[in-house]
Amino acid sequence: MSISSFSIAITGAGGSGAVTTGLILLESMAHYGFYGLLNRSSGPQIRGGESAVFIRFDDQEVLSVNNHFDYLLALDWFNIERFIDEIPLGQSSVVIYDSNAGAIPEVLQKSQAQFMPIDFKTLVKTIHKGRANMIGLGLLANTISLPFASIETSLNKILGRKGAEVINTSAQAIRLGMTTQQEAVSWPVRSLATHIEANKARWSITGNEACGLGALKAGVRFVAAYPITPATEILEWLSPRLEKLGGGLLQAEDELASINMIIGASFGGVASLTATSGPGLSLMLEGIGLAIASETPVVVVNVSRGGPSTGIPTKSEQSDLNIALYGCHGDAPHLVLAPLNIADAVNTTFWATGLAEQLQTVAIVLCDQFIGQSRAIIDQVVVPQWETSRVTEKKEHPQNDYQRYKITENAVSPMSIPGTPNCLFTADGLEHNSKGTPSSMSQDHIEQLKKRQDKLLKFDYGTQWAKISGSGTMVLITWGSSSAMVQEAAHTLKQDIKVIALRLLMPLPVEALVKELRNSKKVFVIEQNQGQQLFHYLHSYQSLPVDAHSFARSGPLPLRPAEIVAFIKEQL
Repeated sequence: MSISSFSIAITGAGGSGAVTTGLILLESMAHYGFYGLLNRSSGPQIRGGESAVFIRFDDQEVLSVNNHFDYLLALDWFNIERFIDEIPLGQSSVVIYDSNAGAIPEVLQKSQAQFMPIDFKTLVKTIHKGRANMIGLGLLANTISLPFASIETSLNKILGRKGAEVINTSAQAIRLGMTTQQEAVSWPVRSLATHIEANKARWSITGNEACGLGALKAGVRFVAAYPITPATEILEWLSPRLEKLGGGLLQAEDELASINMIIGASFGGVASLTATSGPGLSLMLEGIGLAIASETPVVVVNVSRGGPSTGIPTKSEQSDLNIALYGCHGDAPHLVLAPLNIADAVNTTFWATGLAEQLQTVAIVLCDQFIGQSRAIIDQVVVPQWETSRVTEKKEHPQNDYQRYKITENAVSPMSIPGTPNCLFTADGLEHNSKGTPSSMSQDHIEQLKKRQDKLLKFDYGTQWAKISGSGTMVLITWGSSSAMVQEAAHTLKQDIKVIALRLLMPLPVEALVKELRNSKKVFVIEQNQGQQLFHYLHSYQSLPVDAHSFARSGPLPLRPAEIVAFIKEQL
């Protein structure tokens, strides 16, 4: 990242407006011309209670978290100890806090940060219906030299639905906060970069919204799902947009119903999707097996969280890899893909949908809470023109002659849409022959197993299987949300380093990966789970050197570039 990069954390009790403050600040900096990445955290109760937002800004695109925070706005001290591990502070950090909140918590005093007390209580009383979080926003704005004009535009965008009175009151409070900061003695002020492109078109989008956008662009027109943290926002974002496009979204009674509904819709000829998280994916496995066996294309977006069981619903972890790869019983080849960041979630979900449709199988998109619930200011995403339509049978067949599961050169056989004359077939979970007739004969079983495997292995996935950057004999392999942190770590090391960020995890492009590792001398596999899941998966295909190193750490804390750098230096 550039020298213009800096990070801000905002914490507070439920109802304090910490998240709203962060969203307004993010939009304001975007209006000024900056890029930003906002991720949020809350307590185990999911709704209500304390919350925190963490924002990193830069004059170039921001994909990863920083190693420390420059500013912390503490609207109160309520349960702040739950977030302190997520807010690394140092001597150069500034903590702005309410002087009425009581003594500074000991865990914060140890950070040696600079503490700036402000009498929020007295200031709020000077404004009718004033709120402390807006005064805090003013304090932050002047600290980073953000002009009020940029904030004013964002106020209308974020708070417009609440009416003119709320906007006017908030504006007064922000101005008061900016003035109060100017009167403070020796207040550290940051000068923002002036060479940024303020008029450049940018998107404000979350990873969940990006997954939804990619699905819509690929032709998804039916969604069935049961709400679950942290995937629910995909459904909320898709619902009104699907309706405008002539599609629909149905909130099912549970995950078992969800997966079976989208299988039914897809059987009827409509590209379909569901979204869930780890516990929901566990419930869907039997239905996923049905889709694989019947060769019915569906997309499952899994936004991973800390596990196992209910785990940590509000925090991120890359520990659903094994269940996505191996969860189904029997030999059940399917697709597993993982977006590398928020922008990549658009293209990866688009690609996954197209692959599922073309190859008539299940595509699991392994996202996670960090990507899904983070909001970023990014450049507009251009979606490549990949093929997204399925092969369908359009001609009539003599009665009883249609072979739905016919063995073909590329192992993909045309599907018939219900109602196509003389193209009836049985589609269920039983093994079958080429016509779909249930069969327990060994020849049919072997033939259909090979068909379902070959269509994935014979397909040309091109160069999209991974994002490869840099060169050199040291190679860092990673996937998903860890990719941005690994990329920044590689930049920090200032060596010739190749980074391979895997986007296609199943089927694993073994030949391509081995080719990329041919001249490597040091290989590191970096991921956010305790079980070294990717490391062991790659070894199972003998695609890694025997002396490859594994850096695997569980959530819920995000990986930071500095700890990756420290690990690599230790191994070297």
